[in-house]
Amino acid sequence: MKFAKLVSSTVAALALSSTIASADSIPGLRGHDHTGITVPDVKAAIAFFTDVIGCKQAMSFGPFSDDKGTFMQDVVNVHPRAVIDEISMVRCGYGSNIELFQYEAPDQARTQPKNSDFGGHHIALYVDDIDKAAAYLKSKGVRTMQGPIAINEGPAGGQSILYFLTPWDLQMELISYPKGMAYEKSATTLLWSTTEPQK
Repeated sequence: MKFAKLVSSTVAALALSSTIASADSIPGLRGHDHTGITVPDVKAAIAFFTDVIGCKQAMSFGPFSDDKGTFMQDVVNVHPRAVIDEISMVRCGYGSNIELFQYEAPDQARTQPKNSDFGGHHIALYVDDIDKAAAYLKSKGVRTMQGPIAINEGPAGGQSILYFLTPWDLQMELISYPKGMAYEKSATTLLWSTTEPQK
């Protein structure tokens, strides 16, 4: 109760202030370039993202390792003897990119975290028609969860979602809100634009 009153009074004080300071920002920040995901077999992952999802492979490079020093630990915070066999970048439509890593490491965990675990994650792909996209995934033998589920209330009202799994159990999601979401009516920041970027 005390916490709720503190939050309420803080919000009220900020609302009365005529000069609310903006949050700091990394200089030159433009946006989210990519998400990196470690996969058990990078060639199989590239095949799934290109042949099933419809992404395009942009480039591949590696391997990287340091047999005697601490380069891997110092640069990417992994075991000093970890080896990156290959890194491949794929581009999926107009969003940010996906970076696929294949690692070997003495302390490597080989289980996917659940969404409820610390470090849990998923990759969401925007689609124009979620029912058609869901039917397509099912026709390709992709394991889908319950849905598509339409959200009709709250700030996310207007979106539909469907979770699915890659062959190595990476959690992914289809999302669509062709008429926008409820929060957009009064928002100054939009999460996504469904229009193509200007060339």
